[in-house]
Amino acid sequence: MTPDRAKDEDIKVIATNRRARHEYAIEQTFEAGIALQGTEVKSLRMGHIDFSDGYAAVRGNEIFLIGVNIPPYVHGTHYNHEPKRERKLLMHKSEIQKLAIKVLERGYTVVPLRLYFRAGKAKVELGLAKGKRAHDKRRQIKERDMERDLRSVERISKRSRAE
Repeated sequence: MTPDRAKDEDIKVIATNRRARHEYAIEQTFEAGIALQGTEVKSLRMGHIDFSDGYAAVRGNEIFLIGVNIPPYVHGTHYNHEPKRERKLLMHKSEIQKLAIKVLERGYTVVPLRLYFRAGKAKVELGLAKGKRAHDKRRQIKERDMERDLRSVERISKRSRAE
């Protein structure tokens, strides 16, 4: 077993942001820890999260996850967390500086791609992204459809050869 595979086995994916991969061209990915409250962790363990408007913003030497909705824990008391609060991300200073420089360039943004638990710690995979134009999205959909059609033709031809 390779070390990379051992790493992937102890990951429990909570949610993935499929919309981000459709809306943006992801150029680079980063892993960051998240500073969470207790009821947020419990809500995440139940699989409750909404990435739809989420992004990360650099402020000074810190980076924050903004617009991600973690609904209140169902069995929580009046000490429950605020669902759309800004959450601090835990990254090395050098990584934050790299992201800050790229975000200052026109067209770049940092979006959450997936949220998961690794060894009991909540982590978020961030993508350095550039927005796609409408024609890029259409081309990607067309390529995906053509590839799917090609696979189905290959499957049919294999079946006919086997008979």
